[in-house]
Amino acid sequence: MADHLADRRPPLRPALDLGRGLLIGAVEVVPGVSGGTVALIVGVYTTLIEAASHVVRAVVALGDLPRGRGISRALAHLAAVRWSVVAPVLVGMVLAVVLGARVLAPLVEEHPTATRAVFGGMIAASLLIPVRLLGRSWTWRLSLLAGFAAAGAFLVTGLPSSRVIDPPLLLVALAAAVAVCALVMPGLSGAFLLLVFGLYETTLVAVNERDVPYILAFAIGAVVGLSLFVNLLRVLLARFREIMLALMTGLMLGSLRALWPWQDAFGQATPAGPDAVPMALLALGGAAVVLLVVAMQARLDRPRR
Repeated sequence: MADHLADRRPPLRPALDLGRGLLIGAVEVVPGVSGGTVALIVGVYTTLIEAASHVVRAVVALGDLPRGRGISRALAHLAAVRWSVVAPVLVGMVLAVVLGARVLAPLVEEHPTATRAVFGGMIAASLLIPVRLLGRSWTWRLSLLAGFAAAGAFLVTGLPSSRVIDPPLLLVALAAAVAVCALVMPGLSGAFLLLVFGLYETTLVAVNERDVPYILAFAIGAVVGLSLFVNLLRVLLARFREIMLALMTGLMLGSLRALWPWQDAFGQATPAGPDAVPMALLALGGAAVVLLVVAMQARLDRPRR
């Protein structure tokens, strides 16, 4: 899977990559929206997966230090990372998560219906990305696989949410290990999984209050989960590209349930309210933003004559 939206003006690249990171990090604090999906939309998904895989293998290589080859192997893996792209993206993600915990999360809390409508429209339109990448490779088998993935995501996103006030740090680490896998898998929302585990609001409070033990436990769990999952995902994307794209399409489609604008306090869908028309317009606006990005991507991908 080749990354897209290739930069034709190198001087603007760091700023563009920083902006991509800001987008990815911002949606990660919104339950139901997948950072992996946004990474796919803005064209850095494969680069980030490859980078994470090399970093994990560099850490593993350090275990070969007694035989004197660990450092050279680790440096070789780190050198293979496209740091010129990955570094500004990561900076943007960290900034967005910190700022999003203070700005975006309260916005979602104060205007949940409107924000879900906007993000729902964006994710619905972003289904074009994996569909477009597969193109004519779609078969009835891949369509059936996408259907099963959509059904699974639909059921998972229908789980009622709760809140754990004072969780043990081991639970925090385990939840982070699972949630970070959703971060790198388009269609699955790490923030939503935290909501299901009852740790979403607790995690936001920990970030805002700089709760070091909580944040450290979360970071350790995330690193462990990413280490176990990212290499597997990298191999699957390389060897079973069509199958993985079909799965991504289904997961993204099924996860739209979490972004149905009208929900009760437990995250369960309710009938549309009298504000159906304004919400539909907001959803169309969100979709239009993604379609604009897709159109720009197609224009940049078009070979110059």
